[in-house]
Amino acid sequence: MAQAHVQAVDNKDLVLEFWAAFSASRFDEALALLAEDATWWVAGTTSISGTYSKPEFAELVAGVAEGTENGVQVTATTLTIQDDRVAMEADSFAQMKDGKVYRNKYHFMHVIKDGKITAVREYMDTEHVTEIFG
Repeated sequence: MAQAHVQAVDNKDLVLEFWAAFSASRFDEALALLAEDATWWVAGTTSISGTYSKPEFAELVAGVAEGTENGVQVTATTLTIQDDRVAMEADSFAQMKDGKVYRNKYHFMHVIKDGKITAVREYMDTEHVTEIFG
């Protein structure tokens, strides 16, 4: 039982470390926390929806960040940890270079194995994504 608790804490800390680095636009640091064969799935039918490999996700993140003044800040509001999964509800904020403001609500499901994030499923307000990112 104690080892399961330690693993849950480690998984939570890993996810929070990823989002802290991401929100500070330290993308190399954030991406280092993903397994080499990690996948990132984005819900919906937006221009950024679909399943990405780690290198493809790195390109997506760089492209999104280019359109912002200071990157996208993602703030966890609720975390639920079970086994190898960390579910996170979050709020985001970004000031876009074109003057628009991006504020979205998210649910992320992170799957962790051997101290790395191996899969993420991202759910958000897809209409707002389309409004801001096209």
